[in-house]
Amino acid sequence: MKRPLLLLFAGLIAAAVPLVSRAAELDAALACGESAHRFIGDLAEQQLIDPEPMRVESNSINAFQPTRGERLTAFGFTVFAVVGFEQDDPLFRNGKGEPLAKSAYGAVVFGGDEKVQAAVTAAGSNAIVHHVGPHITAIFCKRR
Repeated sequence: MKRPLLLLFAGLIAAAVPLVSRAAELDAALACGESAHRFIGDLAEQQLIDPEPMRVESNSINAFQPTRGERLTAFGFTVFAVVGFEQDDPLFRNGKGEPLAKSAYGAVVFGGDEKVQAAVTAAGSNAIVHHVGPHITAIFCKRR
């Protein structure tokens, strides 16, 4: 009797795990040498993120989630969302407040800010590392 129950759970777990999974590293883009339009646009074009933002902050930062079955990493950390905004760009929605920058983009990762900062620094990126919450850190590129 235990064996059919085990097979049932194994089947449910297998159904929940995507059959095809790709991984993409965002390290090169997070060297902060491109625009938010290119960063977000390229990820959407490659179908690595949902092109519709899941959230728009008052400072106009748009948050996009990885497409189901995709695994994005930044400096060795798992990406939970990518963020971006570029002024006067139809790819992004405006928030109710003052935009953070003319062009800004980045990734929100699972990892403590000190470890993330060490990895970003070791990679030679000039990205800004910002504490978001316990074990959640933003890696951010901004143009004025």
